[in-house]
Amino acid sequence: MSHLIELLYPSMLETLYMVFVSVFFTILLGLPLGIILVITDKNHIVPIPWLNNILSYIINITRSLPFLILMIFIIPFTRLIVGTTIGTTAAIIPLIIAATPFFARVVETSIKEVDWGVVEASISMGATPIQIILKVLIPEVLPSLVLGITITIINILGYSAMAGVVGGGGLGDLAIRYGYHRFQKDVMIATVILLVILVQLIQSTGNKIAQIINKK
Repeated sequence: MSHLIELLYPSMLETLYMVFVSVFFTILLGLPLGIILVITDKNHIVPIPWLNNILSYIINITRSLPFLILMIFIIPFTRLIVGTTIGTTAAIIPLIIAATPFFARVVETSIKEVDWGVVEASISMGATPIQIILKVLIPEVLPSLVLGITITIINILGYSAMAGVVGGGGLGDLAIRYGYHRFQKDVMIATVILLVILVQLIQSTGNKIAQIINKK
């Protein structure tokens, strides 16, 4: 049991490191990208159809690539950014690139649910696009965005487990090296249980935060 804990603990820390650094940059990049996708659509507050189409194509292409293929495809870029393609830090780059388009679409879908009448009322009162974004669109969809972030975190957790196949570190790497290659079923089972617990904790926390925000 102590041997199992010694294996799981550092791998758990590596997974949390990969996930939460990736989530931070995914939100930092994906939130404005999703907002731009909405406001540059035709008949919205800043219609720029050509920009909207280009961004949509790029996002669709990126999302169509399976994560393992994406990791291999961007190896030169990963090496350029972090100086290596092995380890937890190297895995963060493809995690961000894979998750950002997904989160951008989540943001886009959430914001498009805002009643257009609310936006029109803001325009008629002389609100600028920035004011509409910060004081109307985002506050209106905040509970939905929290749930979207929750789903994104869970997706990134799944991606991080797959990163173990190419030496990305974390629980996925542990499961591959010990559970698969060394046929240690106890390590494999413990890793799966730990991932399930993490997903449950993330989902329940996200749901609770969304409920609190929605009541306010």
